[in-house]
Amino acid sequence: MADDTSFDSAKFYETHARANAARGVAQAALPGASLVPKPVAGLDQAQTNNAYIVVEVARQMDLPKRAMVVAIATALQETQLRNLANPKVAASMKLPHEGTGTNYDSVGIFQQRVSIWGTPEQLMDPAFASAKFFTKLTKVSGWQQMSITGAAQAVQRSAFASAYAKHATNAQKIVDELTALTGD
Repeated sequence: MADDTSFDSAKFYETHARANAARGVAQAALPGASLVPKPVAGLDQAQTNNAYIVVEVARQMDLPKRAMVVAIATALQETQLRNLANPKVAASMKLPHEGTGTNYDSVGIFQQRVSIWGTPEQLMDPAFASAKFFTKLTKVSGWQQMSITGAAQAVQRSAFASAYAKHATNAQKIVDELTALTGD
């Protein structure tokens, strides 16, 4: 499995205090201020935290909002934006997670397969998993002109290709609300 992602998630979390707080690491903040974004678009706090990390990774990679929407729609379909471990991947069960899934050897918010995408530790890290997703997305010729479903399917190759479509509107709302928080 070749790692074509030059993304450094440790550095990302070092330089993104809000993203680091969103993954549950205690951060110093001004009294009365929260580094963790409040839930948006009907999501709970854990889902919002994961969505925020996806959006921030896209920003760091200088990707447009459309890439964010494709990724959020994908994660909504795959896991409802939850970081899932998999009992078939023992190492994933020892990592922080928000539930379990049992599809092949898939883990994380995008249900990326350990046998294809990376190690359990990498794929259970929402920032690294997002960077992997975006790296593959940007290699898809014409992804910017594809439907959200078409772009998501080109990356994920799901058995249920049309399932992403039902999440496009909510994904757009999530991205709009999260990018409004930081003035993008």
